[in-house]
Amino acid sequence: MDKNTQKVMFSHKNDEWETPQDFYDKLNEKIGFTLDPCANASNYKCKKYFTIHDDGLKQSWAGYRCFVNPPYSQIKEWAKKCYEESLKEDTIVSLLCPVRSDTSWFYEYCMKAYSIYFIRGRLKFSNEKNCAPFPSMVVNFNSNIYHTEPLIYSWSRK
Repeated sequence: MDKNTQKVMFSHKNDEWETPQDFYDKLNEKIGFTLDPCANASNYKCKKYFTIHDDGLKQSWAGYRCFVNPPYSQIKEWAKKCYEESLKEDTIVSLLCPVRSDTSWFYEYCMKAYSIYFIRGRLKFSNEKNCAPFPSMVVNFNSNIYHTEPLIYSWSRK
């Protein structure tokens, strides 16, 4: 794919893709999230959250059940943070991110997860006219469960 095609397919006004509320609610029913480390004052999903000024990459997530929909321009750093924080006792991390199974961060961090859910179809992030130009996945890291390789699932949003 040439650079002009990539620019059109992957451009966005900013780096914040607000999670669709109904999608989040379905995940939250299963996990009961207690921390949103990638939020702003208008799109946070949990009572406890960090904004860009708090810098969730520098905060401890120990003991929380974290829902992470990070800025995709820093996905490698956030995937690494998700994995590292999940190693702390009683910490669960669910990372919503684009499917990028051809990248180093996918193999370095996501393939160490407890489970990966590939989302059928494409998400329509809040306040966007169209669906995302990429497929998405939810990568679940869990300090309480050890697996040598992740469990892989397909998840229909309906």
